[in-house]
Amino acid sequence: MASLALYDRTTATTCTYGAHKRYDSASTVKPIVLGALLLAGKGNLTAKEAELARKMIVNSDNAATTTLWRKLSDTSNPQKPNPVAIQRFLNAAGMRDTVLDRTGNWGLTQISAADQITLLKLFTGRGNAVLSHASRAYALRLMHAVEKDQRWGTPAGAPDTSTIQVKNGWLQRSQNGPRDPFDRGDWKVNSLGAFTGGRYDYGLAVLTENNRVPKGRPATDGWYYGIDTIEQVSRAAHHALYPDRSPSHGYTPPRPGRAAVKQAMTVG
Repeated sequence: MASLALYDRTTATTCTYGAHKRYDSASTVKPIVLGALLLAGKGNLTAKEAELARKMIVNSDNAATTTLWRKLSDTSNPQKPNPVAIQRFLNAAGMRDTVLDRTGNWGLTQISAADQITLLKLFTGRGNAVLSHASRAYALRLMHAVEKDQRWGTPAGAPDTSTIQVKNGWLQRSQNGPRDPFDRGDWKVNSLGAFTGGRYDYGLAVLTENNRVPKGRPATDGWYYGIDTIEQVSRAAHHALYPDRSPSHGYTPPRPGRAAVKQAMTVG
């Protein structure tokens, strides 16, 4: 199962497929957390907040995300932190499909491709009442600096002269597959990317689930299947928008290596 949403400001092109279907977010919720942090602080982050934000986006650090999630929540009930400041950001941004997890399991937040595009439009827009120009530029800088082994997904096939901003997420349903006939360890794998610079001003979100691990194969095969699915869709989208620049001149993401495979076995 896959959903996608795409916009291109330059050509006034939009394309959607199942764009309002909800998926577990995994780490694709992290740019939302960043947006909420910037809104709450009116763009003024402390040194500690900036350090956590960088770890959260660039390194996809889960501990940093948990710290910021709790900072942006009402923790009167420690077992059920209410992410009030994050909801405030969603309301301001008009992200109506997104449903935040109320138990602190931020990776189980429900997102849609349509809402992810709304977020990318907000970050790349030239003016809005939600985030300042400086805040939007800061968010894009962090997404541009995502570490090399996490730059797969929607950037595949992007024009090589574009500036790429990306954030991916992945989550295995569980590791009970061999013991549970109703759970085969399927993967949810998501990717969102913004492509700017020169004549480019567009964004793409692809969300997937039910990426199955073939019987007898390593658990990460389902993760790779999800990545391959997203990259096939992305190459087609980039080529349709800019056939003169891709795929022959398109960006080729590095294949995730051993470190990424190891990390894939946690919420990403």
